[in-house]
Amino acid sequence: MSTDNNEVHAGNPNIFAELELPDAESHFLKAQIVAELYRLTQEAKLTQARTGARMGISQPEVSRLFKGHFREYSVERLIGFLTAFDQDVEIVATSRAKDGGPGQITFRPVSG
Repeated sequence: MSTDNNEVHAGNPNIFAELELPDAESHFLKAQIVAELYRLTQEAKLTQARTGARMGISQPEVSRLFKGHFREYSVERLIGFLTAFDQDVEIVATSRAKDGGPGQITFRPVSG
C-alpha cells in the first residue's frame, strides 16, 4: 500500500471562486437560488411541468435549470421565480468593516 502526501486545506465555500471562474460570486448566488427553488419544488411535490407553469417557463427549461444550466438566467429573473413560490425576497444593505475587500452578497433562505 502506498502513502501519498496529499495536502488538505480549508477551501472557499464558493466552489466557483475556488476554481477561479469568472463571475464566481454571481454564479454562486444563482446556484443558491436554484437550490432553494429545487427544495421548494420537492417540498410541494410538483412535477417539472407544474413547476414550469408556476414559473412561466417550459418543463425542459426547468430540467436544464435543475441540472445546473442557469448561466443565462439573471439573478433578477431567478428572484422572480422565488416569488412565484410565494416567497418574499428581502434585500438588506449593511456597512462592511473597512478591511480593503469588496462587499459580499449572501443568500440565506428561511425555511418555513
